[in-house]
Amino acid sequence: MTRGNQRELAREKNAKKQAAVKAKGAGDQSGSKGASLEQRKHRDAEIMREKQKKAADAKK
Repeated sequence: MTRGNQRELAREKNAKKQAAVKAKGAGDQSGSKGASLEQRKHRDAEIMREKQKKAADAKK
């Protein structure tokens, strides 16, 4: 039993949706708005260091 055209239409719809999400990119997300790649990397690294410190303190 095949679904016929329904499967192809769903694939096309999903491809369009994924292309729109990919085109948006990280620069347009609320947390990264206006930040350069270097700034985002630095900010994310600081957040990870804080998380790791908190986890290490919780283990002790």
